[in-house]
Amino acid sequence: MSFSTILSAVIEGLQAELIHVEADVSNGLPVFHMVGYLSSEVREAGERVRTAIKNSGYEYPAKRTVINLSPAALRKRGASFDLPIAVAILVSLGQIPPGSMKECLVVGELSLSGHVKKVPGILPIVMEAAKQGITRCIIPGENVSEGALVKEMTVIGVKTLREAAEALQGRACTGKTEGRRQGQKGSGEQKNPEDLPGENSGAEEADLPDFSELRGQEHVRRAAEIAVAGGHNMLMIGPPGSGKSMAARCIAGILPPLDEKESMEITKIYSVLGLVNEERPLIRKRPFREVHHTATRAALTGGGAVPRPGEISLAHGGVLFLDELPEFRKNVLEVLRQPLEERCVQISRTYGNYRFPANFMLVAAMNPCPCGCYPDLEKCTCTPLQIRMYLGKISRPFLDRIDLCAEAPRVDYRSLTGSGTPEECSAEIRKRITKVRKIQADRYRGTDIQNNAMLRAKDLKRWCRLDGQGERLMEQAYSVMGLTARGYHRIIKTARTIADLEGEENIGTDHLKEALSYRMVDEKYWRR
Repeated sequence: MSFSTILSAVIEGLQAELIHVEADVSNGLPVFHMVGYLSSEVREAGERVRTAIKNSGYEYPAKRTVINLSPAALRKRGASFDLPIAVAILVSLGQIPPGSMKECLVVGELSLSGHVKKVPGILPIVMEAAKQGITRCIIPGENVSEGALVKEMTVIGVKTLREAAEALQGRACTGKTEGRRQGQKGSGEQKNPEDLPGENSGAEEADLPDFSELRGQEHVRRAAEIAVAGGHNMLMIGPPGSGKSMAARCIAGILPPLDEKESMEITKIYSVLGLVNEERPLIRKRPFREVHHTATRAALTGGGAVPRPGEISLAHGGVLFLDELPEFRKNVLEVLRQPLEERCVQISRTYGNYRFPANFMLVAAMNPCPCGCYPDLEKCTCTPLQIRMYLGKISRPFLDRIDLCAEAPRVDYRSLTGSGTPEECSAEIRKRITKVRKIQADRYRGTDIQNNAMLRAKDLKRWCRLDGQGERLMEQAYSVMGLTARGYHRIIKTARTIADLEGEENIGTDHLKEALSYRMVDEKYWRR
């Protein structure tokens, strides 16, 4: 047989596209020709593959070899086609039985010695293969734990080209292997997803700051609990050293647990970027991403010549923390407005459109002025113009997407030394948040809404009804505070979360008043 076809895949954004690797080995001038809209790294595969085949102990006669990666309209990037190209050539040469490739997908990079190296994006590739009815995947041994997360797939991890060939030959002789099992290292290593430990499965919990260590700041503590319970965006403002950054990092310890679907979705994003832990592939803890103020727009939202997810997609399902908010370039902050509203990132290129998930909770912290002492006029050394310019870096449309603004005042000595009542620990707060999230999950079952912050304007009439007294209160607040429609909706959603924390089915005036109080900081600093 001189012609063969092997299934492989390529990553486009966060999705995997199946690729047919076609090989034709025939008599003629000894050339190695590759076609199919290839990037430079794929074109270089020819030298790697020929050398790897020879160094693996296989004969490679001087013949005319043509490789085609189909469909030709799709750009092929990366080194993951090395192994399927080598396997296709061996099948064409008759050194691997052609029938062994039925319903099998092959991915992997080859070294010159014939060893198979790990590649990024294995999880979405295996997930797409399972969706397309493929039953087996041959992948690098270093990626086998990640690939085994897909329960519907038989994943075979190989360390060398020869192991891949032997695994295929063994299947051709013995037939289909039933199920998945924990195997020995070597050819055909298979792992059961239930046996795989998850990343951040608990070992790092002790490294997180606890709310019991945060002295004072009861208002910030309460705002943080409301924000996490409903998935709301939160801004803390106060002088340096008041505990804003620590409070934000404490939030990582009160985030609710992930379900299986969310874990797989987050792991898929990290897999594409090659950030999955080899031994603990499944991410079981909500991400907490802290971004430095020197970050660019592309680093935050994603992009580049070949679009890749940015920090807001890495924070999907968790928290994105922006410390020293006014120090970020204004154009960087403004680019967050659409993802905060739509919960996704749309990136357009001449050769395609990309959509990255961005359902994250924004937590930000800032000083009230360049010196950090405003509104204490006895200590503040800034001029009114400097203060206006500093606060002006945060635009009104951006502030309108913040649900809770909490002021973090200077901590007094008694609170700092712990002389008063002991502070509540993160574990207790997390229990309440988990209970509230379950209430929301039951309420919105059968919809695409996961928490109160995701409610749309049309959903408020059904889930956030106000009585007559509440309507009058909000009418007055809307007029006096000069609220926008977006700001009004966000206050109602925050009140819905406060009511859930209190175990109330209906939103009362006390819930609305507390929700409104978190917009008073906005009034104090930006509407002077």
